[in-house]
Amino acid sequence: MSLPRLHPRTIEAVKERADIVDVVGEHVVLKKKGREFVGICPFHDDKSPSMTVSPAKQFYYCFSCGAGGNAIKFLMELQRNSFSDVVLELARKYQLPIETLEGPQQERLRQQLSRREKLMKALALAAGWFRAQLRSPEGAGALAYLKQNRGLSEATIEGFGLGYAPERWDGLLSHLQQVEGLAPELLEAAGLVVPRKGGDGVYDRFRHRVMVPIADRQGRIIGFGGRSLDGGEPKYLNSPETEVFEKGKHLFGLDKASSAIRKDDRAVVVEGYFDVIALHAAGITNAVAALGTALSSQQITQLCRCCDSKRLILNFDTDGAGVRAAQRAIGEVEQLALQGQLELRVLHLPAGKDPDEFLKEHGAGDYRSLLDQAPLWLDWQIEQVLEGRDLARSDDFQQAVSALVALLGKLPQSAVRSRYLQQVAERLSGGQARLAIQLEDDLRQQVKGQRWHGRSQKWEQPGEAGLRERAEAELLRLYLHCPSHRGAIRAELRRRELDDFALSHHRRLWAAIGSLEEGNLGAGRLEAVNRGLDPGHELGDLDLPRLLGEQLVVEQSELLNRLTPLLEPNEVQRLALAQPLLQLRGATASLERQRSLKRCRHLLDAWRAQNLETLERCIARLLQEPAAADGATEAGAGGSGALVHAGLDMETRIEAMFVELNGDALKFQELYYNERKHITHLDAQRRTSYEEVSRPVAAGAAAAADGLDALSA
Repeated sequence: MSLPRLHPRTIEAVKERADIVDVVGEHVVLKKKGREFVGICPFHDDKSPSMTVSPAKQFYYCFSCGAGGNAIKFLMELQRNSFSDVVLELARKYQLPIETLEGPQQERLRQQLSRREKLMKALALAAGWFRAQLRSPEGAGALAYLKQNRGLSEATIEGFGLGYAPERWDGLLSHLQQVEGLAPELLEAAGLVVPRKGGDGVYDRFRHRVMVPIADRQGRIIGFGGRSLDGGEPKYLNSPETEVFEKGKHLFGLDKASSAIRKDDRAVVVEGYFDVIALHAAGITNAVAALGTALSSQQITQLCRCCDSKRLILNFDTDGAGVRAAQRAIGEVEQLALQGQLELRVLHLPAGKDPDEFLKEHGAGDYRSLLDQAPLWLDWQIEQVLEGRDLARSDDFQQAVSALVALLGKLPQSAVRSRYLQQVAERLSGGQARLAIQLEDDLRQQVKGQRWHGRSQKWEQPGEAGLRERAEAELLRLYLHCPSHRGAIRAELRRRELDDFALSHHRRLWAAIGSLEEGNLGAGRLEAVNRGLDPGHELGDLDLPRLLGEQLVVEQSELLNRLTPLLEPNEVQRLALAQPLLQLRGATASLERQRSLKRCRHLLDAWRAQNLETLERCIARLLQEPAAADGATEAGAGGSGALVHAGLDMETRIEAMFVELNGDALKFQELYYNERKHITHLDAQRRTSYEEVSRPVAAGAAAAADGLDALSA
């Protein structure tokens, strides 16, 4: 029976996920040679390594027999299997969703491909028209802005295809309709025009803006960024997400930078279009921009395939938004960096300048020097923790220590962690050597405790990730839809140390919430709310679901899909919000319980690993000591009362020696049983909370079921 046709989404997902070195390496012994790998070709009687595998190009080639292709082609040739069989095998291996096409689906796909071609054509025609307008009398001001304000040459303007959208409501619309014969519906789907609010007609999305075309990896125009020329807001207006433009899947400038990234063996990621353009104009052509969002896993994969050493340098702005963007990007690749699969560095330019400003004042040579000196992501995060803190003040010192312990607790036990502990202790000690030694030991114990308290993934068991996701989602849903309790929720999360959400999409949502609230209350008051020093009543004034929905539609639509159930809860979820404080107690207790369980597993493992000294060995060691022998002699001279006294003294000494020799094991034992008691306490909280919350939910569900029965009757 023939297999149904695979959907192109499945094929593309397999191509993106299957790494050529991994696939070939399962069948051929590969050895590193420069930037590539070599091995014995399996397709002919090869005596010496004649097959080359290029991770940068995702391609293999044999110089003897001429065999070559991508990962799918390799398995087809090696296993004599069909294309569909190989794709299915790889999809199952990498646990990718498998979609197939039936007859009607195939026809729809053909229509979709035809529509994509039409959208690409419309965008290409728009780019040409924008370029022409830049050279027209209307575009004189925009051209002067690019040459004089931005300092761009004709070659750079032409190379990046920069253009101008005139200050007209229908300039592009009229041209594409009347000259090119394109329908308004197609232009709207391409993101070039916007429907009028009254529903009668459309108008140009971009007006009186310098236009920057955005291309995919193959150089095809997929969207635009428009920079305001009159100070109007927003300063940068980007194309919306369309069938051909998904921000999280593309990088601005990658079509021009990929060769330079391979050559330099590192990629520079900046924030803005003009930062990329300025860097390329200065000869630093391995720069790309993340299109206004934090780096996604797909974008990181694209960059890593271009450079063998997997070296990325983030050069974001030094303002609050830039720091948050860098932190979000680090969150996406942190695990890869911790495992040594990625070298991530962060460059913050002096005096708060962006790359464009810095290049105008200092030049490309100084910028390259700073790139070479850019600190590793962990060093940068340490500096962010310490920046602006007065370590002579006890509260600043304690906050810095807590943040650094949380940061260093992510590192696995290794020489790297030891080096960072020493480095941080020296910074905190202010150069006092004796204090630095004491601080290092204290930090080491706290980091060890941090990992005991459930931060390490090693002690997690199957199924707990799903429980954690549900509990975190419950807390975020409470926060979004119970505005009068937001201050209490923040204080409770901080009190239980649960405000560092574990799942990346929850973390990003919490960061977006914090950004909106910080703009409304200010950073100082928001921190006071977190500490329980301020009720934060004004937090309830923000319509967070609406504001976040609008923000995510514009900036992170791929994240919006995952978070829609939180922003728009269903009827049963809304019923559960009837008793928010009880639900808050239950959800936080559930998360804290998971952390305690992981700590128990660690403590139990550490307890079992100890070599216990028995009472018999303690007695034997005491008897070997001269003092014990002297005591026995004196007791013999003093009669039966002295013997009793000597016996009691010996018991005390045996007990003391037992405790001394087994100190670590007894400590682990005590900590373990204390943690079990805490879990019992948390279980009581969860049980009470969920019993109270479940009553109105069950009643609501029953009422809904009765209503359905009545309708069906």
